[in-house]
Amino acid sequence: MRPVWLFLIAALAMLCTASPARADCFDDAAAYHRVNPLVLRAIAWQESHDHGDAVHSNADGSIDYGLMQINSIHLPVLANYGITSRTLMDPCKNLYIAAWHLRHQINRFGNTWQAVGAYHSTTPALRDQYARQIIAILRRWMLLPGQH
Repeated sequence: MRPVWLFLIAALAMLCTASPARADCFDDAAAYHRVNPLVLRAIAWQESHDHGDAVHSNADGSIDYGLMQINSIHLPVLANYGITSRTLMDPCKNLYIAAWHLRHQINRFGNTWQAVGAYHSTTPALRDQYARQIIAILRRWMLLPGQH
């Protein structure tokens, strides 16, 4: 997979359908954690179709919360910072936590598609499939070269 060199700054003009307040949260969270805001937007679309109130129960008993579908397996670590499942239902806070999680994956895998895929899973097959899904979203939005 190619590095996440991605995106021109001009592409920011083509922001998704987020409201101005949410747009600020995407950009602010991305800037704070030094991750690509367009990748965050694509993850939000993949995870919840931009629904901040999304909750999903998984077959393994875990629960995904909010806009970026933060999994309950992260709650013990997040609790050290005073973050609860209720906190995860605030779209802006959820975005900051997602950007933090993505930053951890970038620190681990480098600025690569593997890091983007690891947002979802570090299992190689699941990681790579997820990265392909994010790439496909960005291509549909005409933010990446390739087939549309």
